[in-house]
Amino acid sequence: MAYGGNDWLALTPETTLEPELPICDPHHHFWDFRPERVPYQRYLLHELAADLNSGHNVRSTVFIEARSMYRPDGPAETRSVGEVEFVQGLAAASANGMYGPTRAAAAIIGNASLNLGAAVEPVLDALQAASPNRFRGVRNSAAWDPHPDVENRAEQGLLSNEKFREGARILARRGLSLENTLYFPQLPELVDFANAVPDLTIVLNHIGGLYRVGPYGNRDDEVIPEWRRGIAAVAKCPNIVLKLGGVGQPRYGFDWYTWEKPIGSEELASHLGPLMNYCIEQFSPDRCMFESNFPPDKVSSSYNVLFNAFKRLSQGYSATERANLFHDTATRVYRIDD
Repeated sequence: MAYGGNDWLALTPETTLEPELPICDPHHHFWDFRPERVPYQRYLLHELAADLNSGHNVRSTVFIEARSMYRPDGPAETRSVGEVEFVQGLAAASANGMYGPTRAAAAIIGNASLNLGAAVEPVLDALQAASPNRFRGVRNSAAWDPHPDVENRAEQGLLSNEKFREGARILARRGLSLENTLYFPQLPELVDFANAVPDLTIVLNHIGGLYRVGPYGNRDDEVIPEWRRGIAAVAKCPNIVLKLGGVGQPRYGFDWYTWEKPIGSEELASHLGPLMNYCIEQFSPDRCMFESNFPPDKVSSSYNVLFNAFKRLSQGYSATERANLFHDTATRVYRIDD
């Protein structure tokens, strides 16, 4: 059996908990023809709708750039506009209700290199023109690590690069946000960056890039305390909000994607609880949002099970706090009216 596929996920069916609770899913992707993304090489409206319509009250979603559907030619810095053009079309198709009640990609995060400094302005203009009503900001990965067997997705010290900071200030001036992905040893760098650009809303992805495989595998007694210190430091920056998710990816050190039968929400909540609740304690619910990170996290659990787990682990919070975690923080940050 190919673990991670839809047939495998169907081995753990569950009744949806609290099906009326409003949700805005602030992090998913679209792509097609991605052979490296086994088993989910295609994830477009039909595939997303099948997950969204699995029982939870997902009212809207946010698309996060995935380096997909770029323009095949033209200036390198504006090829990413093709992705936003493509997703704008998918969002319009979703808005007519044909795929279910959810407004998919009600907000769109594209890609633009802030390393362009002031020259990023026309790129942002083009992204805004491609989606006048949904474009909300860009994602730049800052993920770098000195270990040779960790995949680097950025140059060393990106967040301290003055050109990058110049581009970030332009984002802030335009009222756009910066989606940030990094590895947990870089969290102190993010603190310096956030303090240098205090008017910029920064959305930190996937609980701050916890990494528990390779050089960081079997070292939880060192890794987890360092991650906790980094999260506590970042939480002191009022312009940073945090996404709670992404933990189903193999680099987070859980082996759920290898199980013969997929994990259920009760056990998943017991694994996620210590990580998620620590983040919520540091940031507060009005600066946290539960995310699916689908389809990458779909290799470990179904959409229904994942959000059931989020609902289980958040039972101790008030109704207002849970509304923030599941819906209100995301719709406020991404300016979604659903």
